[in-house]
Amino acid sequence: MYILSMNAKDALSKAISKATGLSEEKINTLFELPPKKEFGDIAFPCFAIAKGKNPTITAKELAEKIKPPKEISKVKAVGPYVNFFLNDAILAESTLLEILKKREKYGAPEKKSKKKVMIEYSAPNTNKPLHLGHLRNDSIGMALSRVLEFSGQKVIKANLINDRGIHICQAMLAYKKFGKGKTPQSTGIKGDKFVGDYYVKFNQEAKNNPTLNKEAAKLLQKWEAHDPATIELWKKMRSWALEGFKKTYAEFGSEFDHFFFESDFYDKAMPLIELGLKKGIFYKNKDGAIIAKLKEFGLPDKTVLRSDGTSIYISNDLALTKFKQEEFNLDRNIFVVANEQNLYFKQLFKILELLGFKWASDCEHLNYGLVLLPEGKMKSREGKVIDADDLIAEIKSLAEKEIKKRHSNLEEKEINKRAKAIALAAIKFSMLKIHHKKDFTFNAKESLSFEGESGPYLQYSYARAKSILRKAGARKGKPDFSLLASSREKELLKKLGSFPQLIKRVAETSELHALCHYLLGIAEEFNSFYHEKQVLKEKEDIRETRLALVEAFSIVLSTGLKLLNIPVIESM
Repeated sequence: MYILSMNAKDALSKAISKATGLSEEKINTLFELPPKKEFGDIAFPCFAIAKGKNPTITAKELAEKIKPPKEISKVKAVGPYVNFFLNDAILAESTLLEILKKREKYGAPEKKSKKKVMIEYSAPNTNKPLHLGHLRNDSIGMALSRVLEFSGQKVIKANLINDRGIHICQAMLAYKKFGKGKTPQSTGIKGDKFVGDYYVKFNQEAKNNPTLNKEAAKLLQKWEAHDPATIELWKKMRSWALEGFKKTYAEFGSEFDHFFFESDFYDKAMPLIELGLKKGIFYKNKDGAIIAKLKEFGLPDKTVLRSDGTSIYISNDLALTKFKQEEFNLDRNIFVVANEQNLYFKQLFKILELLGFKWASDCEHLNYGLVLLPEGKMKSREGKVIDADDLIAEIKSLAEKEIKKRHSNLEEKEINKRAKAIALAAIKFSMLKIHHKKDFTFNAKESLSFEGESGPYLQYSYARAKSILRKAGARKGKPDFSLLASSREKELLKKLGSFPQLIKRVAETSELHALCHYLLGIAEEFNSFYHEKQVLKEKEDIRETRLALVEAFSIVLSTGLKLLNIPVIESM
């Protein structure tokens, strides 16, 4: 529940604490939103302080005893609740002055946290290009990184490149058999797309020739044995894929502080495997594979090393997770990975705990739902995916057409700049506005709508506010905050004042969709206010006061969009 500005909430918590003896922290967890506006702006339930008495009587006693701060205009007991009514003039003044003073730092804590957090996201395989699912992954990873950084935490943005394994060797084998010396340069195909075509080719050929799977397995054994020719081919194809990823990341605005490569860690797990065998956590089955015993913890047993001695994902992750903790001394280690891997991460974290690593409890799997297509689930092996590059280009093209309809005289460079910003807003907001655990079907047309729940709608609202401020020019007078008396103005003020608490909640829960819906809420309030109230044509005192409200709105919306890694533009 977010209805009070930080100043008003702190002042009210102190007043209730003085009257009841409860801690301010406890009081902050008890506040509720009244079911009707006429009951007040904030309610305090008295069940926790009744101590055997009738809570209705306790509420009446507290209402008489409490000395409300200046931010509260009226106190009223209603049943077992004490309801508080905000002083609108004080609210307007304190909220707007704080926003206009702190500007882009409004909502950030005064003191930085000592917490060090690593957020690992994207994690592509070097046998195929980034696709629609990666765009949701990157959107979540970047937005969460920015929110936590804004909240004062030290964030390390990491990317694990999955550059080894049977799937990589499948693409390599297909290139050996069918590539005929072609390269991305000779074909004009982007590097990651070029490699991905051979991964699809392998799976097409393997349907009619199953022996290819055995050949790919032998190629993996050669790779792990450091066969020179195999390593040379692997390096060449990996470099093509990485170069392609680099271009997509630059286009989408994905940034990383550190890259990890599976090829650097796949063979570093043996000390941990030996430790697990020694402790009786692992055992060797009749085929020679190493298995983690997890059934007694309500989880399926997990293979941690194949019978032929080759590594699998968890071999790499055991070694890498230990390295990350020791190298960076993390307080939180967050893995942004699709919910298809929910079981896997439960197994990984349980194995690390059983091995005796106390920091295993600091590891978190931030799982997200699948991005579906209208025709169903994407399938990389069959080539039934939406490439990230293709989607960005398609949405950008649609945005360009919309811009040209609205502005026939814009230069091509400006059209391109706006179209890219709008396309990124469309894609990222559609990925973030849904709770991260939920699957959803991506609809390109809806994502680009300039009306409704979309990123471009928020950009349009920001551009409208900036247009008003540009037309207003230099300020001529001083705002009189008591003049912000309409219900629209009050609702917008309340929502702007709740931004710091909203950000605190998002940082604690990682629920980025809450920030998306908050921004939609303030944009809706602003646009309703603008339709109902004059700004530029009002007399000077009202004009200047409403301009302050418009500017405060533009600051908060801009900050929120930037936290979501969505570009703001001043003209649509």
